[in-house]
Amino acid sequence: MPFVLFGLIFVIIAALILTNIRIVPQSKAFVIERLGAYFTTWDTGLHVKIPFIDRIAKTVSLKEQVVDFKPQPVITKDNVTMQIDTVVFFQITDPKLYCYGVESPISAIENLSATTLRNIIGELELDSTLTSRDTINAKIRVILDEATDPWGIKVNRVELKNIIPPREIQDAMEKQMKAERERREAILRAEGEKQSRILVAEGHKESKILEAEAEKQSAILRAEAVKEAKIRESEGEALAIATVQKATADAIKLLNEANANDAVLKLKAMEAFEKAADGQATKIIIPSEIQSIAGLAEGITEAVKK
Repeated sequence: MPFVLFGLIFVIIAALILTNIRIVPQSKAFVIERLGAYFTTWDTGLHVKIPFIDRIAKTVSLKEQVVDFKPQPVITKDNVTMQIDTVVFFQITDPKLYCYGVESPISAIENLSATTLRNIIGELELDSTLTSRDTINAKIRVILDEATDPWGIKVNRVELKNIIPPREIQDAMEKQMKAERERREAILRAEGEKQSRILVAEGHKESKILEAEAEKQSAILRAEAVKEAKIRESEGEALAIATVQKATADAIKLLNEANANDAVLKLKAMEAFEKAADGQATKIIIPSEIQSIAGLAEGITEAVKK
């Protein structure tokens, strides 16, 4: 009987020890209370608590958490009511403060973000609200981070998920956007037509310039051709004259070499005179022999008169 009792006691003690051994996983923290008061915080690893004295008050996740709050009605500076919902990214940095700092921390963050959002949007007009998301996000994050620091919470980021203006405002914005797009389309079309006309005009201009250049080159080539023809014609005439002169010189040379007498020379002179008197000459050429005869006749006449 005693052995059975001791065995039963041993089993009970072993069961108590095993049931009070806890393994804290990664990115978790256990807040431990002893006799109803905060005792310690267990980090990752193996821990043993005292039965009936210690208890795990809260299991806290140390990961970054995301909370999407429902849309909140806010009023802008120009009295436009909008619906804005926010997304808050936060992380628990102190499990003790998180457990004992505030009741319902998530609800507290939601209410705090709603009131902060109303205060910030109330200082902005509609257009500024729609174009200043980054500024609004930064302001809300700073205010929430400072307010939640005593709760062991660090707010890493705040994002405005949706900004929903009233239906009539949306219709007006769509009409405005449509008009702006039509205006840009008209401007682009006008710019395209302008560029097209400019290109056409430049094409005509280049064409005229090329035609003028071609005409200029053609005139230059024609002038050079005429000049070349005249040069060749002058060279031909000069060559003909030189040939005639050379032939005449050769003829005179041959006559000189043949010792021609006065009768032959007079005969050649008479042949030349005959050619000169063919009716096409503009000058009268009198052979030297005729001039001599005329001189002799004039002398005889002078003697008879005396």
